[in-house]
Amino acid sequence: MNSNISNYALIWRVTRGQRKTYILAILALLAASVFMYLAPLIPQMVLDGIIGPNPDKATSISLWLIEFLGGRDFLSKQNWTPALLIVVLTALAGVFTYLRGRWTALASEATVCKVRDQLLDKLMHLPVSFYDKAQTGDLVQRCTSDVDTLRLFLEEHVVEIGRACVMLIAPIPLLLSMDVGLTLASMVLIPPLVAFSYFYFKSVKRFFKDADEAEGRMTAVVQENLTGIRVVRAFARQDFENKKFHDASEQYRSLDLRMYRLMANYWAVSDLICLAQIAIVVILGGYWLMQGSLSVGVFYFFLSAVSLFIWPMRMLGRILTQLGKATVAIGRLEEILGHPEESDPDMDENQLDGQVSLKFDNVVFSHNEDKAALDGVSFELKAGQTIALLGSSGSGKSTIVNLLLRFYDPNSGKILLDGQDVTTMVRKSVREKIAVVMQEPFLYSRNLLENIRLGRPQATESEIVDVATTACVHHTIESFDLGYKTEIGERGITLSGGQRQRVALARALLEKPSLLILDDALSAVDTDTERLILNALREGKNRQSTIVIAHRLSTLMHADIILVLKEGRVEQQGTHESLSQQAGIYRDLWHIQSDLEANFKTEKVLVGASHE
Repeated sequence: MNSNISNYALIWRVTRGQRKTYILAILALLAASVFMYLAPLIPQMVLDGIIGPNPDKATSISLWLIEFLGGRDFLSKQNWTPALLIVVLTALAGVFTYLRGRWTALASEATVCKVRDQLLDKLMHLPVSFYDKAQTGDLVQRCTSDVDTLRLFLEEHVVEIGRACVMLIAPIPLLLSMDVGLTLASMVLIPPLVAFSYFYFKSVKRFFKDADEAEGRMTAVVQENLTGIRVVRAFARQDFENKKFHDASEQYRSLDLRMYRLMANYWAVSDLICLAQIAIVVILGGYWLMQGSLSVGVFYFFLSAVSLFIWPMRMLGRILTQLGKATVAIGRLEEILGHPEESDPDMDENQLDGQVSLKFDNVVFSHNEDKAALDGVSFELKAGQTIALLGSSGSGKSTIVNLLLRFYDPNSGKILLDGQDVTTMVRKSVREKIAVVMQEPFLYSRNLLENIRLGRPQATESEIVDVATTACVHHTIESFDLGYKTEIGERGITLSGGQRQRVALARALLEKPSLLILDDALSAVDTDTERLILNALREGKNRQSTIVIAHRLSTLMHADIILVLKEGRVEQQGTHESLSQQAGIYRDLWHIQSDLEANFKTEKVLVGASHE
């Protein structure tokens, strides 16, 4: 129950700004309904009050209409007047029906557009822990299919619920004034129809939730395959992935088919109930007509009125179906919109500028209670220095970066930037001063200039050339036919791995960060180019504080501090000279890599000599 209240509260919240338009649509609906019921009153008036055998015994409404339209003699001579009036009333009903549809469409489209904007804005501000558990394909499905379900409900069915109720309630006073017994007979099957529709709504709501989640899983499979299409082909896994998608698609098909079977059952039973209701009116009305207790005009009006309200009531099941779907969709959207965002202090009085110092003070962090990703990590980086992180996979290197960027906050201990606790700082201000270059950088499907200028759109051409030169990618870009205007594919796929890393490094440097993080960001670059880049970074005029994560010790050896991590703990700490003399992980790795390099150089010399 609380969930339903929350869902309806969401509808009320997102329709803010469009409620007046919805009210206009409802008023237009009321007007259209009135004119639709007025139209069959005219034939009833003519049949009973003008051409009937006992015109003086016509209903009071018929007699009032006859007097209002000029009297019986006038209408008898001007018999085109009732026909024209029917046309006018029907036309007015059509006009207001059009206005109802137009205003509903305007309001619903504006509302759904706002929901889409709110969803994307929300997704941009949710904590990283939310994405740790979410599937990208499922999130895409919520932002597309679920939003479209909400749009259909707001556009077609919110007002239709009111229409069904109005079409049922509006004629009751008229029907009662004409014949109480036939009025009751005309309504006898409405309660069973409503009860059946409600039962159907409860079933659809449950089944649609299963089908919607299955569609989300199917979308996730598609998204994963499109994102990793080269991996799929490289490992010749097309058949496996095809079967995986087929299974997900088959599950969605079977659940969706169950929905359509349920819908087919509803249409069959509801048609039977509606036709039975009309049959009751025909049988009883015909009997009373032959008995002389019912006039032809009243019988005609009852048939017209029952036909007008019974089919909208039958459509109530379809409306409730969409309500069930919308309830599920809104619930899935509310899981995103209602999720708490990253929290920040009310005011950020801390400002980072230029080089910054960094200190980890006995930091402990774990993703779960079983094992700590960081266990009492402490180190200090002075402004302008470079610290290198070395360790096997899972040793805690990336966790240090994630905590520094405030993707997560430590369980205990402190992280200080320029002596300020990062947990007291606004995340945006921290991230604006930190630039990260990943091993697999993300580039947009735009030209190289737009990719480098991403963080600073106002950057000048000379600034872009400077950072591209520092990243040793300027000459590479200039060798392309279109230079910096060269379009690259999605995720920069038309570039080599080393080129992507250098473009990403240039993009990071253009932001003039206070702290630069290279997370294995030069792994695809050859050693000579790597040496040039690192020298350029060290000798730069505005040298920033730097964190380097790498597995090649040649990348790390010139750092001011080298941190060796193992299972979330600091195993060793010092300079290259001191660590290479100490027994431990670093010295062992240094000897192994030195021996490999020496062997490689020897083989290279021998190969060259043999060719001579």
